[in-house]
Amino acid sequence: MSKLRAALAALLLAGMGAWSTAALAQSDPLPSWNDGKAKQAILAFVGKVTQEGGADFVRPEQRIATFDNDGTLWAEQPIYFQVQFAFDEVKRLVAQRPELKGKEPYRSVIARDIKGLTAGGGKGLLQVMAATHAGMTTEDFAGTVGSWLASARHPTKQRPYTEMVYQPQLELLAYLRANGFKTFIVSGGGIEFMRVFAEKAYGIPPEQVVGSTGVVTFRLDANGKPQLFKEAKVEFVDDGPGKPVGINRLIGRRPILAFGNSDGDLQMLQYTAAGQGARLALIVHHTDAEREWAYDRTSPIGKLDKALDEATAKGWTIVDMKMDWKTIFPVGR
Repeated sequence: MSKLRAALAALLLAGMGAWSTAALAQSDPLPSWNDGKAKQAILAFVGKVTQEGGADFVRPEQRIATFDNDGTLWAEQPIYFQVQFAFDEVKRLVAQRPELKGKEPYRSVIARDIKGLTAGGGKGLLQVMAATHAGMTTEDFAGTVGSWLASARHPTKQRPYTEMVYQPQLELLAYLRANGFKTFIVSGGGIEFMRVFAEKAYGIPPEQVVGSTGVVTFRLDANGKPQLFKEAKVEFVDDGPGKPVGINRLIGRRPILAFGNSDGDLQMLQYTAAGQGARLALIVHHTDAEREWAYDRTSPIGKLDKALDEATAKGWTIVDMKMDWKTIFPVGR
C-alpha cells in the first residue's frame, strides 16, 4: 500500500506541476513579449502604480497612457500608411478630373515627393489631404477611408493595413486597460483618418484619439441637413512639440506612461517623464530586418536619433523589437 500511495502522490504532484505551469502561462498578460528588461519594467510599473496604499499608487482617473501610432502601434515602412492613402486618393481624383494633374498639390503627389510630404511633421501630407478632400463631409471622408482600408494591401507584406498592427502592443493596451488605465493615441497622423480604424484595431474609441487636424466647419448641405464639412486648411500639427500641446488640449492630464518610436515623439516622452510620481517612458527601436524592418538614425521615415540618445541618457525603457518581441504581427488576422 505504501508503494501505491507513493505512486499516486507522485502522479498527483506531477499533475499539479503541469497545472501550475499552464496556469502561469495563461496568467501572463504579455505573452508575445520576451522576459527581458522591457517587459519587467512594464510589469513592475503597472504593479506599483495600482497597489493601493503603496508609495507610488496612482488613482485610476490619473492613469493616462499615450501611444504614438505610426511605428509604435502599427508599421510605418516603406512609407507612412496615410501617405499611401493620399497617393491612392490623388490617383483616383486625377482619373476623374485629368485637369488636376498639372496643379499642386496633385503634381507633387504624382511625382511621389515623399520627402516633401513628410517634412515638418507631415505638414505637406496634411495639406494634400485638406486640398483633396475639401468640401467633403466628415462622414463621407470616413467612408472613403473605410473603403480604402477594406481593399488596400501593404506593398511588400501583402496584408491589409489593419493587420500591420503589432501583437505585443495589442496585449499591452489590453493589460493597461485591465489595470484601470485610459489609453490614448497621440500621433502626427490625421485625427479623422485614425478615428476610422482605431477602435476596431486597438480598442481605442474615437474620443481618445489625438492627432493632426484640418479646419472643419458646420453648415447645411444642399438638402438642408446639418453637416460638418472639411476645408482646405491645416489647423494643427500634432507632432514633435505639438504632441504635448495636443495632450493638454484634448486630454487635459499629463500622462504617466508614454510610448513612441521616433524623434517626433521626443517632446511627448519628455513631458511625460517630467511629471511627479512614477513615470514610464518607452521607445520601440526597430531592429528586426527579418520580421519587420531595421532603421533608426538616418531613416526618412520614423527617424530615431535625438530621442534614442535621450532615452539612453535618462534611462527610459528602450524596447528592442528583435530581442523583446516574440512575434510582430497578429497570427491568423
